Amino acid sequence: MKSPIVLTCIVWSSHVTALREATKSLEDDVVVHVFCSRDLEKRPEDCLRAVEQAGAVFVFRGADAAWEVLDAPLRRAGERLPVICVASDPAAWTLSSVTPQEAERAYRYLSYGGTDNAGALLRFMKALACGDGVAAPPEPQPMLWEGLWHPDAPVPAFGEVSAYLAWYAEHAARKGLRGACVGLLFGRHYWVNAMTQAEEALVRALESRGLRVLPAFANALRDAALGNRGGTRWTEEVFVDKQGRSRVDALIKLLPYFSREKGMEGESPAFVGDDSPAGDNVRLFRRLDAPVFQPVFSSSKTVEAWRTDPQGLGSEVAWAVALPEFEGVIEPFFLGGTVPEKSLDDTAYRVPLPERVQRLTARVERWLRLRAKPVAERRVAFILHNDPCSSAEGTVGGAAGLDTPASLHALLRDMRAAGYAVDLPESGEALMRMILDRKAISEFRWTTAREIEGKGGVLARVPLGQYREWAAAWPEEVRRRVDEAWGPPGEGKDGLPPAMTLDGHLLVTGVALGNAVVCVQPKRGCAGSRCDGQVCRILHDPDIPPPHQYLATYRWLQDGFGADAVVHVGTHGTLEFLPGKAAGLSAACLPDAALHEAPHLYIYNADNPAEAVIAKRRAYAALVNHMRPPQVTGGLDEKQEALDSHLGQWTEVRGRDPARAHQLEHLARKAMKAAGLAEVERELLQKNPRADFAALAARLHETLGLLRTTRVDDGLHVLGELPAGKARADFIYALLRHDTGAPSDLRRLLCAAKGLDMDALPAAPTEREADSGPDHSVLLQSLDEQGAALAAALLEAAALPDAEAERRLAGLMPGLPASLHGALRGLLTRVRDLAARLDASAERSSFLHALAGRYVTPGPSGLLARGRDDILPTGRNSYTLDPRRLPTEAAWRVGCNLAGGILDKHLKEEGRYPENVAMFWMCNDLMWSDGEGLGQLLALLGVRPVWRGGVVCGHEIIPPTELGRPRIDVTVRVSGLLRDSFPEAVRFLDSAVQAVAVLSETDEENFVRKHCRERLKLWQQPEEDQSAWRKATLRVFSSRPGVYQGGVDLAVHASAWRTEADLAGVFLRWNGYAYGNGVWGDEEIPALTASLSNVDITYNKVVSDEHDLLNCCAVYGIHGGMTAAAAHLSGRPVRVYYGDTREPRHVRVRDMADEIRRVARGKLLNPRWIAGMKRHGYKGAGDMAKRAVRVYGWDATTGMVDDGIFDDMARTFVLDAENRAFFEEHNPWALEEIARRLLEAQARGVWRADPEVLDALRQNYLDMEGWLEERTEAFGGSFQGGGIDVIVAPNTDIQDSEDKI
Repeated sequence: MKSPIVLTCIVWSSHVTALREATKSLEDDVVVHVFCSRDLEKRPEDCLRAVEQAGAVFVFRGADAAWEVLDAPLRRAGERLPVICVASDPAAWTLSSVTPQEAERAYRYLSYGGTDNAGALLRFMKALACGDGVAAPPEPQPMLWEGLWHPDAPVPAFGEVSAYLAWYAEHAARKGLRGACVGLLFGRHYWVNAMTQAEEALVRALESRGLRVLPAFANALRDAALGNRGGTRWTEEVFVDKQGRSRVDALIKLLPYFSREKGMEGESPAFVGDDSPAGDNVRLFRRLDAPVFQPVFSSSKTVEAWRTDPQGLGSEVAWAVALPEFEGVIEPFFLGGTVPEKSLDDTAYRVPLPERVQRLTARVERWLRLRAKPVAERRVAFILHNDPCSSAEGTVGGAAGLDTPASLHALLRDMRAAGYAVDLPESGEALMRMILDRKAISEFRWTTAREIEGKGGVLARVPLGQYREWAAAWPEEVRRRVDEAWGPPGEGKDGLPPAMTLDGHLLVTGVALGNAVVCVQPKRGCAGSRCDGQVCRILHDPDIPPPHQYLATYRWLQDGFGADAVVHVGTHGTLEFLPGKAAGLSAACLPDAALHEAPHLYIYNADNPAEAVIAKRRAYAALVNHMRPPQVTGGLDEKQEALDSHLGQWTEVRGRDPARAHQLEHLARKAMKAAGLAEVERELLQKNPRADFAALAARLHETLGLLRTTRVDDGLHVLGELPAGKARADFIYALLRHDTGAPSDLRRLLCAAKGLDMDALPAAPTEREADSGPDHSVLLQSLDEQGAALAAALLEAAALPDAEAERRLAGLMPGLPASLHGALRGLLTRVRDLAARLDASAERSSFLHALAGRYVTPGPSGLLARGRDDILPTGRNSYTLDPRRLPTEAAWRVGCNLAGGILDKHLKEEGRYPENVAMFWMCNDLMWSDGEGLGQLLALLGVRPVWRGGVVCGHEIIPPTELGRPRIDVTVRVSGLLRDSFPEAVRFLDSAVQAVAVLSETDEENFVRKHCRERLKLWQQPEEDQSAWRKATLRVFSSRPGVYQGGVDLAVHASAWRTEADLAGVFLRWNGYAYGNGVWGDEEIPALTASLSNVDITYNKVVSDEHDLLNCCAVYGIHGGMTAAAAHLSGRPVRVYYGDTREPRHVRVRDMADEIRRVARGKLLNPRWIAGMKRHGYKGAGDMAKRAVRVYGWDATTGMVDDGIFDDMARTFVLDAENRAFFEEHNPWALEEIARRLLEAQARGVWRADPEVLDALRQNYLDMEGWLEERTEAFGGSFQGGGIDVIVAPNTDIQDSEDKI
């Protein structure tokens, strides 16, 4: 019997279905192997084997690095058989062994598409394999490259827009379709292969709502030689009429992300900030000026697989969600999965999910309703965030870096001017007084439901029957989960009252301002007028759904108040962090259920991409981002300056006047205590009992240097207000000061003009730095002052005509070498661009544009202080980055330096290498610093990333001879944000750990392998047991899927702990879920316990003064909680280190105590920072209180806060008459929270207080408590007030207990 002819095709996934279908019509003597790009990544050996066995090979090559594995095998195969390799890159065609004409013909077969052409391609390959004995098939049959389609049309497709519009006008008239027009853009290959089931479902659903549709198909990329115009050009022709007006009011885009196209730069007008990789589409979508929806079909999962997968989309997030965000699209709504029997691996033979299709089209309709509604009739619900754990009464309007009351007042003012029928309070502070006077918040320690009702804080009383009617539309799973957690509506649970329920009604709180309401987001995880370990239900059930009243509030806003849009003001709330899938949500996911159908706008900080994408992907938010406040150098306060002066004098006289030096030692020690830095000497003597005053002086110089150069926010940002005058120069300088190492960097130009070495200034100080010349920190502070002045001068010059600007420039830096004059001119050009970008930051007008149902231009997000000019202008819809490029090579080098700093420090202090470093790996490591922390973890393991074309394509083991030290084990608590946004980075790190664990190295050379073997021995499992070995290699942990907190911060806030063991127990229960290859969210508490038991160091880092360890309670909750757990489990203290890459070319690693000291004294207690916060009244007071509480959190978990810091917090915020009066006027609840937490710290023994300070604090607190009790008691009801009830969670190392503090 004659052997069959084997044909091998390796193509893009979009072509697989047509080829697979075409094989059915082939003769029996042909065997066809069809592979797609995912096969090449997941099982390249199968692809290569098929090439070797083939009689003819066809490859439609992609540009990704994964395709390179085929190049050499194709060349070898081409020596003996027909090989056809085609691609968009002409260079790839040289891999073909057939003639150029034959390759071009094959290319046309596949590119034209359809089953007939696919079958002809296979017959053509057979003819090439067999020679002249087989007749060649007909020439490729052209089909439309782009067109318009409709399931009811009399033709397969329309090639001209006018033809479709003429037919559709009659069709719409027959069906009575008079609504807005929705565009639908999808891939040509779905049309050409007759796979338009998803498109048909969308068309039917939209038309069932009376909407008109304009469905078009195209290829994403242009091919001029074939006549294929590409997605951008065809989209413009279809959706923009001859007069430049949009034909559609919304666009649903199913076509994947497509980037800039050469030759189109001049076809649409550019704009300030036109730097998106998807610039062509952005310009086009700006012309459409309609919301662009990008729903998602999974290409690798069935609907059932998606339904049961906590990730939802999983690894598809990168290409299906993250990259399209560059185009400004919104709502990555899951619409369906694949049909296994009709799909091959990632080939999407899609099946739409009817419920999701209906939900998406309902949301589109609501956007269209918003867009069409007259301004005077639009109703808007604003939601202010609240942080009840830090005082529900004192933190209304919580938002990072934003003065929310002033911002909301400015928005309402602009809305009123634009014709919105809204009432306008006198000011932002007046709005806060209105909310707090009415107690229009949630019940909490100082607030009862009766008081809320009595003071007028209730917007609506939702009858339980109405709520049950709303809830009936949810999946049964949602209703069951909410009832199990909180009890049936109105009944409560386990002796706890139902949240915000009064007389059979659920209370919706807020204030009405005409066609706007302002609500404070309801509490998410607790109920009642208390805060303790019993009512804090989320502490015991991390993925608990929100209470009934939370869900009722959101639904009432839409169906009761009739909100046309829901607006969350500031970074961030809790909606996007409710339990559910990571991306591609289902109806059973709580963000989806709570938000329902209303358009969602979110005012978000441009420097927080990690959390912004969660709001976009899990809460369907269209973002309008805002800038952060300017930063200035904090400098030293008076007491620190006095200490610095004594140390400087001592340095001058120590070698020539011993008596005077001895006197100055006494003065310096006295000044040290007055400055609250006595702990520095104690820590020094603990490490080196023989340390002399010279060593102490060096440590104090280092501490003062850190404080002197720490930069602080100058107040808060008010939405839409641009920095002016000096603040404008400070803002511009914050971007210019970033050091890239280039001679043209601003600070390097200043150094060049003054004969200084910039590289020497930020370097870690030596013990006697002061003896060798001026204090480097003084020079750095001076550089910052001169740099801000230079930025101001450049701004002035930038506004002048070129000739005048050039003359002004010549006098700015007289000492600058002539060779750098061009660099100074380049700096002026950059300042001009930055000024234009800053002036284009129209945040409030952009918000009003979004509120009109229009398109929000996309823009990048990240840290301005890292020199990210492209963050400006703000007022845009934030996107992030391409996750495939992390870590970058530059970040890897920084990571290597950080790893070296950790090891050197531990070697010096302990005389040995650490065996296990535990790191809190945060998402912002990837989004702010391109993966420095990932690079550090790999470097500790002795693993190096491999890049191809800037994309990470794997890793390689660093040989022991090159490494020169043991491989360090790691324990990683990955943040929930990173876990969900970068799942492939998690798997990449896990694969590196597994690769190191199996190396044939000794225990002394490889601590990873050593600990894996010890773990198996402890568990009494053999190394040969693959399942046990996999558990032994688990190193990456996080919270349960759908959970984003670490738990310990909740225990601290709720006072639900007594000992380190309690906090360790909470940390293990919350964070004992393993992640990696083949493991995703599996509960593996024993593995985490084993890892933490041999930790030597816990670690995190700071990358910019824009964010620090007091910015968020999750940082101490996870890093501090991990430290407490490691110390408890190991039975010994662990080192706690903090990296510093604020100057990436000069990284440092310091003790946690030093970092807490730097941030607490350099910011929280810094008079300059406090003055800036006081300008913002209620909000500034609340932000000060939250940071103060986090200091207590760090000491509760690590014990590394100086007693003097607590003393000075009490003196500064409570005992200082001026500051106390400020708090009493603007936010007495914030002051009460600071004082209460200080007293709790003292009662627990965390703070050894100065007796005089403690007495005064207690008296002041009694006065506060009495005043607040009087305001609450008048309305009845039980409330906690200032009491602290210690109720410890079960399943810890001690029995349940209850104490009073």
